[in-house]
Amino acid sequence: MISRKTSLGLLLLLAVVVAVIDFSLPRIPQAQSYHHFANQRSFLGVPNFADVTSNLPFAVIGICGLMFLLQPISSLVPTHFLDPREMWPYFFVFVGVLLTAFGSSYYHLAPGNARLVWDRLPMTIAFMAMVAAVIAERISLETGVWLLPALLLVGLGSVLQWRVSEMRGEGDLRFYAAVQIYSALVLLLALLFPQRYTRGSDLAIVVGFYALAKVLEALDKQIFSIGHIVSGHTLKHLAAAMAAYWILRMLQKRRPLASFSGASGPAPK
Repeated sequence: MISRKTSLGLLLLLAVVVAVIDFSLPRIPQAQSYHHFANQRSFLGVPNFADVTSNLPFAVIGICGLMFLLQPISSLVPTHFLDPREMWPYFFVFVGVLLTAFGSSYYHLAPGNARLVWDRLPMTIAFMAMVAAVIAERISLETGVWLLPALLLVGLGSVLQWRVSEMRGEGDLRFYAAVQIYSALVLLLALLFPQRYTRGSDLAIVVGFYALAKVLEALDKQIFSIGHIVSGHTLKHLAAAMAAYWILRMLQKRRPLASFSGASGPAPK
């Protein structure tokens, strides 16, 4: 395992590398073909029924996650968290997951750029809150909590920047893409950082489900063509929801490592 100081340096270096590579690419506008999903069948008066209703797991997991975190502090500290401040990033993770259910459903009722912004905003809340959680737990609690608002603003700003660029006729997804890529890479890089809790390798499974979701999204029409039963985009929602569930599962099952289990105050920096 690498030191905490080195870990922070690697995160900063990763941010620079992702930014340099991302913005050295040509401008990436939102392809209008993206909104033409394979399964457009309506049911019970709901257009694009499968893509709309497959967002329900986000609502369930978001609510379950918030209920877990809103338990009495005494039942969570130190069993699942060594310091109650570590819960704040995860609070925003599950807020983002819950809001994704509404934003994505709203978008899929009538897909288009104007509604897509409401799909993407809550997702960036969850992405960047997870980055803050990694920093708080594996590098510095104070730094992670301090950076949480800034990271959330960066994520939200990436979506708003894309939307404004589209309205100007100069659509550019690079900033938003950089936020997604950076978030996923941070979770993988965190596997090398010092750990306070068991279940640390669950982050790899979270990234795995997210990667699966992106693959299913890209194969939307090809999957739907096999029997016209379910589309890739519908399955994408379920895979992404599994990534969120695995975060909740990790928190519920993890315990402080032996070297920290006797801690009664704030977690070591």
